[in-house]
Amino acid sequence: MSATAVKILPNYINGAWVPSASSELLDVQNPATGEVLSQVPLSGANDVDQAVQAARAAFPGWKAKSTIERARWLFGFRQLLEESKDRLAECVTLEMGKTFPDARAEVERMIEMVECACAIPTTMQGRNLEGVATNVDAETIRQPVGVCAAITPFNFPAMVPMWFLPFAVATGNTFILKPSEQVPMTQQIVFELIDGLGLPPGVVNMVNGSRDVVNGILDHPGIDAVSFVGSAATAQYIYERAAAKKKRVQALGGAKNSMVVMPDAVMDKTADNIIGSAFGAAGQRCMAGSIVVAVGGAWPELAKELVPRTEALTVGDGMEQGTSVGPVVSCEARDRIRGMIDTALEQGATLAVDGREPGLPDAGAYVGPTIVQGVTDAMEIAREEVFGPVLSVVEVDTLADAIAFVNGSRYGNGTSIFTESGAAVRRYRHEVEVGMIGVNVGVAAPVAFFPFSGWKDSFLGDLHAHGTDGVDFFTRKKTVTSRWFSDGQTGKYFVEQGD
Repeated sequence: MSATAVKILPNYINGAWVPSASSELLDVQNPATGEVLSQVPLSGANDVDQAVQAARAAFPGWKAKSTIERARWLFGFRQLLEESKDRLAECVTLEMGKTFPDARAEVERMIEMVECACAIPTTMQGRNLEGVATNVDAETIRQPVGVCAAITPFNFPAMVPMWFLPFAVATGNTFILKPSEQVPMTQQIVFELIDGLGLPPGVVNMVNGSRDVVNGILDHPGIDAVSFVGSAATAQYIYERAAAKKKRVQALGGAKNSMVVMPDAVMDKTADNIIGSAFGAAGQRCMAGSIVVAVGGAWPELAKELVPRTEALTVGDGMEQGTSVGPVVSCEARDRIRGMIDTALEQGATLAVDGREPGLPDAGAYVGPTIVQGVTDAMEIAREEVFGPVLSVVEVDTLADAIAFVNGSRYGNGTSIFTESGAAVRRYRHEVEVGMIGVNVGVAAPVAFFPFSGWKDSFLGDLHAHGTDGVDFFTRKKTVTSRWFSDGQTGKYFVEQGD
């Protein structure tokens, strides 16, 4: 399909689909085939300003809506998402590459986020205390922040925008989304659903683009809060530039997640969990377990289960039934991942499973599941995020060594431990410097009612995404201290002392 024959995606501003002011376009490609699916405009600061003006104008009226009314809108949104699950999942697979079952699971988690936000009449409640002093009462109430924006990544085009949009809107804010320019089509479907729900114009807006839109969001004085998910380097850039403009910021960065395997682990079930963690979504998850830390000789026993299971995985188009691992997001990503594997081999590592050439057409961005063994702490592949279907293996003597390895990382997003020892788990969860921990769970990503609580270079800010932190981030607390000097007499009514 030629680039001139495909649709140019519009922005969604003030309750209407509008063309970008920019004529610069980027092809959106199917990573499995190289086919051009659509073109996305690389909008600029003028498009951002148009969205901000709409959001600012809509904010007072939306803030004045009752929490119940806002929650009911989300219930309707949730129903439309439920009815559109297959359509959304197909779009995720087409533009991002993950297998259809994996994409369907992403859409389920997307809906879970909206369901969590529907509880806002409860989760937005404040606190009060009568009698903090004689005849003095105090209460804390929550109010929306204002206009909020989110800049979201390519790897979860359906779910990650819903880490922010439903919570922001439920708490009374207006919202602007900048989806990844690599995968903008899924949110086009989502906003089509939103458009049919009768939301007041300007409450939710979407601006497509790349760096110019990002900088426009960071610099615009009409935006009060910014949420971001992406690489660690970009998270730092987002955090510093937005905070310099006095915006509230949550910036979720990269990861290098270790999975510690103890000698007493149930190896067959451990292997299954590791495969799902390392190779699901072709390893393109910030919660992917990308490194096994095998303790006390556990690797040979684990390898007996893990290596043949990995070799049995099928690589191909995510829409084809039976595919275990789809392509990575682009041919540029494919080449970068292969380069990191080659560098590890040059540094002395070896391959237990080699997926560099899976035997598929070069037009597809394919890298097969790969296991790199003999990895040492000094190697790049042990410390830097690969973001592909590559699992490294480090061997250590003791649990203390494993903890030291994990804590030596600049990242602190997720980690898992596989063992049947409660004592080992207790020590690990107490000492490890990571925000999300799995016990015999390969992907320790929390459900919507708990915060996505990365540490260190994996997160910049104070309040995390979704859960109770999500409500806190999108609201400001106001504390009211009250005292009344009258004795209760108003008009003809009078309260007698002691009545």
